[in-house]
Amino acid sequence: MALDPQLLEILACPDTHHAPLTYDAPAQTLTCTECGRIFEVRDDVPVLLLDEARSPAEGS
Repeated sequence: MALDPQLLEILACPDTHHAPLTYDAPAQTLTCTECGRIFEVRDDVPVLLLDEARSPAEGS
């Protein structure tokens, strides 16, 4: 199941800049458009915890 489009419209990076996120459905990830942090989507639930985000350098 994909994330609800209305939910995707309001999701933002939890860091202080609160930038929008882009959704990669096949990878089940959300990526910050400003800092590049990658957040996983587990069981259709976005995990927007800075401690669990991957940095862009880590990749997948």
